Amino acid sequence: MKNRTDIFYRMFASFFFTGYFPLFPGTVGSAAALPFYMLVSGLHPLSYLLLAAALTIVAIFVSDRAEKSFGSKDPKKVVIDEVAGMLITMTAVSPTIGHMITGFIIFRVLDIIKPYPAGLMEKIKGGAGIVLDDVVSGIYSCIILHFIIKQFGF
Repeated sequence: MKNRTDIFYRMFASFFFTGYFPLFPGTVGSAAALPFYMLVSGLHPLSYLLLAAALTIVAIFVSDRAEKSFGSKDPKKVVIDEVAGMLITMTAVSPTIGHMITGFIIFRVLDIIKPYPAGLMEKIKGGAGIVLDDVVSGIYSCIILHFIIKQFGF
């Protein structure tokens, strides 16, 4: 590591080292976001949105620094982008097991297939490119999740 602050950036960017899981770190990072979501789901909707926005901004900065620390473009260990995407996915959704599993599945599928313009966001250099594709996938996932909840009433 280049310096002591690299440890902080790696810890936060990997969402407390969950990104170090050897298989499917993005999926593990998305799943690790769910307990955090449960902690903050009771916030007033405006406070929740402000938290999600603040986390996204911090994630961009930290991901940029972590990318430099790891010495590779969009390192697999960086999963704070999945955490931001999951928080966006779960916006204004009650924290039931069914909602969380459905939101998780929708987000993972969209994060993998990268619907337009998520794929374009990934081409942006640095932390913004790491995080913004997950933000787009999170927005789409939130819309789909709310549609499913409304249609099927669960």
